Amino acid sequence: MVKFTYYGHAAFLLDDGKYKLLFDPFVTGNPAAKVKAADIKADFVFVTHAHADHLGDAPYIAKANNAEVIAIPEILNVFETDAPNVKFHGMNIGGSLMLPFGKVRMVFAEHSSGIAGGIACGFVVYVGGLVIYYAGDTALFSDMKLIGQKDNIDWAILPIGDNYTMGMEDAALAVQMLNVRHVIPVHYNTWPVIEQNVQDYKKLTESTSRARVHIVESGEDLQLELVDAEA
Repeated sequence: MVKFTYYGHAAFLLDDGKYKLLFDPFVTGNPAAKVKAADIKADFVFVTHAHADHLGDAPYIAKANNAEVIAIPEILNVFETDAPNVKFHGMNIGGSLMLPFGKVRMVFAEHSSGIAGGIACGFVVYVGGLVIYYAGDTALFSDMKLIGQKDNIDWAILPIGDNYTMGMEDAALAVQMLNVRHVIPVHYNTWPVIEQNVQDYKKLTESTSRARVHIVESGEDLQLELVDAEA
Protein backbone atom coordinates (compact mmCIF):
# COMPACT_ATOMS: atom_id res chain seq x y z
CA MET A 1 0.00 0.00 0.00
CA VAL A 2 1.17 3.51 -0.83
CA LYS A 3 0.01 6.80 0.69
CA PHE A 4 -0.68 9.65 -1.71
CA THR A 5 -0.43 13.15 -0.20
CA TYR A 6 -1.63 16.04 -2.34
CA TYR A 7 -0.09 19.50 -1.99
CA GLY A 8 -2.29 21.15 -4.61
CA HIS A 9 -1.85 21.87 -8.32
CA ALA A 10 0.41 19.01 -9.49
CA ALA A 11 2.57 18.54 -6.39
CA PHE A 12 2.23 15.30 -4.45
CA LEU A 13 4.10 12.72 -2.40
CA LEU A 14 4.06 8.91 -2.60
CA ASP A 15 5.06 7.15 0.62
CA ASP A 16 5.49 3.36 0.74
CA GLY A 17 6.25 3.42 4.47
CA LYS A 18 10.01 3.48 3.94
CA TYR A 19 10.72 5.86 1.06
CA LYS A 20 9.11 9.20 0.24
CA LEU A 21 8.83 10.10 -3.45
CA LEU A 22 8.06 13.75 -4.18
CA PHE A 23 6.78 14.93 -7.56
CA ASP A 24 6.78 18.42 -9.09
CA PRO A 25 6.98 20.24 -5.72
CA PHE A 26 5.51 23.65 -6.53
CA VAL A 27 4.71 24.78 -2.97
CA THR A 28 5.97 28.34 -2.48
CA GLY A 29 3.60 30.56 -4.43
CA ASN A 30 1.10 27.75 -4.92
CA PRO A 31 -2.25 29.22 -3.80
CA ALA A 32 -3.62 25.73 -3.14
CA ALA A 33 -0.75 24.54 -0.94
CA LYS A 34 -1.44 24.07 2.76
CA VAL A 35 2.14 23.19 3.67
CA LYS A 36 5.50 24.96 3.57
CA ALA A 37 8.40 23.62 1.54
CA ALA A 38 10.49 23.43 4.72
CA ASP A 39 8.02 20.93 6.19
CA ILE A 40 8.21 18.44 3.32
CA LYS A 41 10.43 15.39 3.70
CA ALA A 42 11.58 13.42 0.68
CA ASP A 43 14.08 10.74 -0.30
CA PHE A 44 13.61 11.22 -4.05
CA VAL A 45 12.41 14.23 -6.04
CA PHE A 46 10.96 13.74 -9.53
CA VAL A 47 10.56 16.68 -11.91
CA THR A 48 8.61 16.34 -15.15
CA HIS A 49 9.63 19.67 -16.69
CA ALA A 50 11.05 23.05 -15.79
CA HIS A 51 7.99 25.30 -15.74
CA ALA A 52 7.90 27.19 -12.46
CA ASP A 53 4.66 25.50 -11.35
CA HIS A 54 6.40 22.10 -11.49
CA LEU A 55 10.08 22.71 -10.79
CA GLY A 56 8.97 24.91 -7.91
CA ASP A 57 10.83 24.22 -4.67
CA ALA A 58 12.61 21.12 -5.96
CA PRO A 59 16.18 22.47 -5.57
CA TYR A 60 15.54 23.68 -2.02
CA ILE A 61 13.75 20.51 -0.90
CA ALA A 62 16.32 18.22 -2.49
CA LYS A 63 19.17 20.06 -0.79
CA ALA A 64 17.41 20.24 2.59
CA ASN A 65 16.64 16.51 2.57
CA ASN A 66 19.74 15.23 0.81
CA ALA A 67 17.28 13.72 -1.65
CA GLU A 68 18.13 12.33 -5.06
CA VAL A 69 16.64 14.21 -8.01
CA ILE A 70 15.34 12.29 -11.04
CA ALA A 71 14.87 14.35 -14.21
CA ILE A 72 16.09 14.85 -17.75
CA PRO A 73 19.68 16.17 -18.00
CA GLU A 74 18.70 19.70 -19.07
CA ILE A 75 16.66 20.18 -15.90
CA LEU A 76 19.50 18.83 -13.77
CA ASN A 77 21.60 21.75 -14.99
CA VAL A 78 19.27 24.00 -12.99
CA PHE A 79 20.06 22.04 -9.85
CA GLU A 80 23.79 22.34 -10.41
CA THR A 81 23.30 26.12 -10.38
CA ASP A 82 20.66 26.50 -7.67
CA ALA A 83 21.54 23.56 -5.42
CA PRO A 84 25.14 22.46 -6.02
CA ASN A 85 26.20 19.05 -4.72
CA VAL A 86 22.65 17.70 -4.74
CA LYS A 87 22.45 14.03 -5.69
CA PHE A 88 20.84 13.46 -9.05
CA HIS A 89 20.25 10.88 -11.75
CA GLY A 90 19.60 11.92 -15.33
CA MET A 91 17.14 9.97 -17.46
CA ASN A 92 15.45 10.36 -20.80
CA ILE A 93 12.30 9.18 -22.53
CA GLY A 94 11.99 5.39 -22.68
CA GLY A 95 14.63 4.75 -20.05
CA SER A 96 14.09 2.73 -16.88
CA LEU A 97 15.85 2.94 -13.54
CA MET A 98 15.95 0.65 -10.52
CA LEU A 99 15.82 2.48 -7.20
CA PRO A 100 15.60 1.15 -3.63
CA PHE A 101 11.79 1.27 -3.63
CA GLY A 102 11.29 -0.25 -7.10
CA LYS A 103 11.42 0.73 -10.76
CA VAL A 104 10.83 4.01 -12.57
CA ARG A 105 10.24 4.43 -16.28
CA MET A 106 10.36 7.86 -17.92
CA VAL A 107 7.70 8.28 -20.59
CA PHE A 108 6.75 10.89 -23.14
CA ALA A 109 4.54 13.90 -22.40
CA GLU A 110 3.19 16.21 -25.09
CA HIS A 111 4.05 19.60 -23.60
CA SER A 112 6.66 22.34 -23.68
CA SER A 113 9.60 21.89 -21.34
CA GLY A 114 10.31 25.28 -19.80
CA ILE A 115 14.01 25.03 -20.54
CA ALA A 116 16.13 25.24 -23.68
CA GLY A 117 16.88 21.84 -25.18
CA GLY A 118 14.64 20.04 -22.72
CA ILE A 119 11.53 17.94 -23.16
CA ALA A 120 8.62 17.26 -20.86
CA CYS A 121 8.03 13.78 -19.47
CA GLY A 122 5.86 11.61 -17.28
CA PHE A 123 6.80 8.73 -14.97
CA VAL A 124 5.59 5.17 -14.49
CA VAL A 125 6.52 4.19 -10.95
CA TYR A 126 6.58 0.67 -9.52
CA VAL A 127 6.31 1.10 -5.76
CA GLY A 128 4.65 -0.72 -2.88
CA GLY A 129 3.26 -3.43 -5.14
CA LEU A 130 1.49 -0.87 -7.35
CA VAL A 131 2.09 0.59 -10.79
CA ILE A 132 1.41 4.34 -10.75
CA TYR A 133 1.47 6.56 -13.83
CA TYR A 134 1.97 10.28 -13.41
CA ALA A 135 1.39 11.95 -16.76
CA GLY A 136 2.87 15.34 -15.85
CA ASP A 137 1.59 18.22 -17.96
CA THR A 138 0.43 16.77 -21.24
CA ALA A 139 -2.02 16.83 -24.08
CA LEU A 140 -3.81 13.65 -25.04
CA PHE A 141 -1.57 11.57 -27.30
CA SER A 142 -2.07 8.19 -28.94
CA ASP A 143 0.95 6.53 -27.31
CA MET A 144 -0.90 6.55 -24.00
CA LYS A 145 -2.38 3.31 -25.30
CA LEU A 146 1.14 1.88 -25.57
CA ILE A 147 1.96 3.01 -22.05
CA GLY A 148 -1.10 1.14 -20.82
CA GLN A 149 -0.14 -1.95 -22.81
CA LYS A 150 3.42 -2.05 -21.54
CA ASP A 151 2.65 -1.23 -17.92
CA ASN A 152 -0.43 -2.70 -16.25
CA ILE A 153 -1.27 0.56 -14.51
CA ASP A 154 -3.20 0.48 -11.25
CA TRP A 155 -3.41 4.23 -10.63
CA ALA A 156 -3.09 7.19 -13.01
CA ILE A 157 -2.52 10.79 -11.91
CA LEU A 158 -3.73 12.99 -14.75
CA PRO A 159 -4.08 16.73 -15.42
CA ILE A 160 -7.60 17.89 -16.27
CA GLY A 161 -7.37 21.71 -16.17
CA ASP A 162 -7.42 22.43 -19.92
CA ASN A 163 -5.72 25.52 -21.45
CA TYR A 164 -2.18 24.30 -20.56
CA THR A 165 -2.93 20.54 -20.52
CA MET A 166 -5.65 18.07 -21.36
CA GLY A 167 -9.16 19.15 -20.46
CA MET A 168 -11.78 16.90 -18.96
CA GLU A 169 -12.95 15.21 -22.17
CA ASP A 170 -9.43 14.37 -23.31
CA ALA A 171 -8.44 13.23 -19.82
CA ALA A 172 -11.45 10.90 -19.78
CA LEU A 173 -10.37 9.49 -23.14
CA ALA A 174 -6.84 9.07 -21.77
CA VAL A 175 -8.25 6.81 -19.06
CA GLN A 176 -9.81 4.57 -21.73
CA MET A 177 -6.53 4.41 -23.66
CA LEU A 178 -4.51 3.62 -20.53
CA ASN A 179 -7.11 1.03 -19.40
CA VAL A 180 -6.40 2.09 -15.83
CA ARG A 181 -8.50 1.14 -12.81
CA HIS A 182 -8.10 4.22 -10.59
CA VAL A 183 -7.56 7.89 -11.43
CA ILE A 184 -6.60 10.96 -9.40
CA PRO A 185 -7.18 14.27 -11.23
CA VAL A 186 -4.69 17.11 -10.67
CA HIS A 187 -3.66 20.42 -12.22
CA TYR A 188 -7.04 22.15 -11.99
CA ASN A 189 -8.62 25.06 -10.05
CA THR A 190 -5.27 26.55 -9.02
CA TRP A 191 -6.08 29.68 -11.05
CA PRO A 192 -9.20 30.82 -12.95
CA VAL A 193 -7.72 29.82 -16.31
CA ILE A 194 -7.75 26.12 -15.32
CA GLU A 195 -10.99 26.06 -13.33
CA GLN A 196 -12.94 22.83 -13.78
CA ASN A 197 -15.85 21.08 -12.09
CA VAL A 198 -14.06 17.94 -10.96
CA GLN A 199 -17.35 16.21 -10.19
CA ASP A 200 -18.21 16.50 -13.89
CA TYR A 201 -14.91 14.84 -14.72
CA LYS A 202 -15.67 12.03 -12.28
CA LYS A 203 -19.10 11.41 -13.82
CA LEU A 204 -17.77 11.51 -17.39
CA THR A 205 -14.83 9.20 -16.72
CA GLU A 206 -16.71 6.65 -14.67
CA SER A 207 -19.48 6.49 -17.29
CA THR A 208 -17.07 5.88 -20.18
CA SER A 209 -14.45 3.57 -18.64
CA ARG A 210 -13.92 0.93 -15.98
CA ALA A 211 -12.04 3.41 -13.80
CA ARG A 212 -12.99 4.95 -10.50
CA VAL A 213 -12.06 8.62 -10.03
CA HIS A 214 -10.76 9.65 -6.61
CA ILE A 215 -10.99 13.36 -5.81
CA VAL A 216 -8.30 14.45 -3.35
CA GLU A 217 -8.24 17.96 -1.92
CA SER A 218 -5.02 19.80 -1.20
CA GLY A 219 -3.65 18.73 2.17
CA GLU A 220 -5.45 15.40 2.09
CA ASP A 221 -4.05 11.86 2.01
CA LEU A 222 -5.34 8.83 0.14
CA GLN A 223 -4.26 5.23 0.63
CA LEU A 224 -3.62 3.71 -2.79
CA GLU A 225 -4.58 0.08 -2.69
CA LEU A 226 -4.76 -2.68 -5.27
CA VAL A 227 -8.55 -2.78 -5.44
CA ASP A 228 -10.52 -3.66 -8.56
CA ALA A 229 -12.45 -0.56 -9.60
CA GLU A 230 -15.23 -2.78 -10.97
CA ALA A 231 -15.74 -4.58 -7.66
